[in-house]
Amino acid sequence: MTARATAAPHVLIIVQNLPVPLDRRVWLECQALLTRGYRVSVICPKGPGDPARQHIDGVDIYKYAPAPEAKGILGFIWEFAYSWVRTAWLTLVVSRWGRFDIMQACNPPDTYWLLALLWRPWGVKFIFDHHDLNPELFISRFGVPNSIGQKVQYTGLRWLERRSFRAADRITSTNESYKAVAVRRGDRRPDEVTVVRSGPDTQQMRPIYPASPRPEEGINLAYLGIMGPQDGVDQALLVIDELVNKRGYKHVTATMLGFGDCLEELKQQSSELGLDAHVTFTGRVDRVEIAEYLSRADIGLCPDLKTPLNDLSTMNKTMEYMSYGLPAVSFDLAETRVSGGDTVQYVPSGDISAFADAVEKLMGDAELRVELGMKARERVSTELDWRPQAEAYVAVFDEVSGFSKPGPAVPAAEFVAQVDAQGRAYVDLDDLEEFERYLRERRAQ
Repeated sequence: MTARATAAPHVLIIVQNLPVPLDRRVWLECQALLTRGYRVSVICPKGPGDPARQHIDGVDIYKYAPAPEAKGILGFIWEFAYSWVRTAWLTLVVSRWGRFDIMQACNPPDTYWLLALLWRPWGVKFIFDHHDLNPELFISRFGVPNSIGQKVQYTGLRWLERRSFRAADRITSTNESYKAVAVRRGDRRPDEVTVVRSGPDTQQMRPIYPASPRPEEGINLAYLGIMGPQDGVDQALLVIDELVNKRGYKHVTATMLGFGDCLEELKQQSSELGLDAHVTFTGRVDRVEIAEYLSRADIGLCPDLKTPLNDLSTMNKTMEYMSYGLPAVSFDLAETRVSGGDTVQYVPSGDISAFADAVEKLMGDAELRVELGMKARERVSTELDWRPQAEAYVAVFDEVSGFSKPGPAVPAAEFVAQVDAQGRAYVDLDDLEEFERYLRERRAQ
């Protein structure tokens, strides 16, 4: 127990991959810590139009201008170095407004262990929130290293990952597969690694009656997530091409929610396939837009190919589709099966025809969509919800800090709201007849 066991500790969370609160996992973590009495600050890159400092829902957020898009190994080294230095400077800024007791770093990249060690003489504890397997990401993007240069890069990633594991006082991993890596490659005891799945808060993330439902005779497909080289969005476009141009389903539309390094290439691919009238790219979306788009969609797409990274990673999109009662089709990945269970339709990785077959089957069978949508919502709300994960997450900080405040990490709602903050009506999930009708039509009565 630390000397500050009776005071509310100050937690500093470092994120480089996404701005906050856009990073939904990190934002849920922030809210859980605040609810249990911790003070929370965040350092992250700016999103478009973001100020350098924000105070949102009790969280102090310090932001820096992101580095230019990395190209090649030198570009990535520059991006990591630039972000590290900007983050290190902001830790000094944060400390001027009050000493922080715990630093949490979220990867990628695996570089902030050094910053944590620099703060350790001042009594700062380090928690590593393990979001990605960077060595597996390298292999998934570039293949097994063969050249000297590739081997050096891969060895460097393994070294950085091990330093992150070894420097941490405790590790939180997104699933059991990631925990096994931390134990095996990080040489940590199982009790030093806690699984905190990225489940959605299903009391907040639930279907609304969409303001702009899709046409009655149409079918709307949805993709939600990052659009990078490893995310398989190009595969989703090939599936849509198969359905629209080769099988003649001209009533099919697709909404692609998100952004990433490949967004402009994907737009070009869509145009080359003649899909511009069928595919909409929204770019960056917030929680309000996600609720609208996923509430009006019929089928969710999980096009992540089976790679060393994807097979072991928990795909948030799968659980978010489930939260909105969306049946989904996915390439067959080990951890996606853990999340989706029997509510997702699985097809062999890379088999575009089989993926299109599964989507086509759902398109033509409204009752199957209803059945899977109801099972998906039940599974995500009873087995994958954020609430028990929040308890496990905050317990790690309680153990490290010696601080403890009674009460749940996510308060139960005193009543079930009928409308959201934007005044949009929620679907009554307790009225099974109405819920079934909504899943069939994806619109208000």
